[in-house]
Amino acid sequence: MHELSLCHAIAGVVRTHADGRPVEVVRVRVGALRQVVAESLLFCWTIAAEHEGLGDAVLELEQVPAAVSCRACGRESEITSRWSVRCPACGSGDVAVVRGEEFLVTSIDIRSHEATEAHHG
Repeated sequence: MHELSLCHAIAGVVRTHADGRPVEVVRVRVGALRQVVAESLLFCWTIAAEHEGLGDAVLELEQVPAAVSCRACGRESEITSRWSVRCPACGSGDVAVVRGEEFLVTSIDIRSHEATEAHHG
C-alpha cells in the first residue's frame, strides 16, 4: 500500500513547515492520474500522523480530475479513464496531460498560540 509511504512523506513536509507548532489541518491536492485511493490515504494518514507526532491533524483532500490537450484536434478535455490517456473528442493518443498528475501539500493550518493555551489550560 503506497498510500502509507505517501502519508509519511506528507508528514515530513508538514513537520518541516510547522516547526514544532501544533497542526490542525493538512490540505493535499491529488490528481486522478496518481493512482491514489482517497479512502486508503485518509486511513493511512491516521496511522502516519500518530507515528509522526501529528495525531490531531486532519487530512483534507482536493481531488483533481485529469485533463489533456490534444495536438491533433486542439481541444482540451477532461478524461475519465485512468488507464487510457486519449483525447475524448477525437480519440487521438497525441495528447499532453495538462491536469491530473498533481500530488502536493497546498496548505497547513497551525493552531494559534491562544488556542494552544486554552487547550492545555
